[in-house]
Amino acid sequence: MSTAQLQNDFSSAQPSSSSRPAADQHHHQPPQHASSAAVAAPLSRYESQKKRDWNTFGQYLKNQTPPVSLSQCNFNHVLEFLRYLDQFGKTKVHMNGCIFFGQPDPPAPCTCPLRQAWGSLDALIGRLRAAYEEHGGSPESNPFGSGAIRVYLREVKECQAKARGIPYTKKKKKRSSQIKGISNHDTASKSLKQLAS
Repeated sequence: MSTAQLQNDFSSAQPSSSSRPAADQHHHQPPQHASSAAVAAPLSRYESQKKRDWNTFGQYLKNQTPPVSLSQCNFNHVLEFLRYLDQFGKTKVHMNGCIFFGQPDPPAPCTCPLRQAWGSLDALIGRLRAAYEEHGGSPESNPFGSGAIRVYLREVKECQAKARGIPYTKKKKKRSSQIKGISNHDTASKSLKQLAS
């Protein structure tokens, strides 16, 4: 399978009917009176994407020299796969020496590379992690759940945030602010009572 085919598998939103063999396309339809339980529901968008991502990763491993079996796969293969996918990215990531480094909306184009966005890689790893376990892999040996993968994703996130001038901040939990509000309210009530007496 070529690089273009791998990229097409990774980035396509819907599977093409032309990629199936002709015999499958003209396969007879189930009878209309079949019960709804007998007819499989179509895969959700997430499940379809997870299946495509899993197949793409499997093809990537087969294309290695020498080919790598899934049982031999480790976090290094996953890291190489993530770096390989960067060539198909659509997110401009400014280099340190670029005059637009740190600017969220640069006024002119530059020659900095396009990369996979951090959020896309994070979502991809989540889907592949789930697919690995669905295909019989144990959570303990899951290469997609490795600490090295989490470190890599964190570094990509921080690098892209600096380069693009877009801070990634965690949303504050409402519960903690509500608790603070309650304690402040209690303190204010006690102060008012002390003033009144």
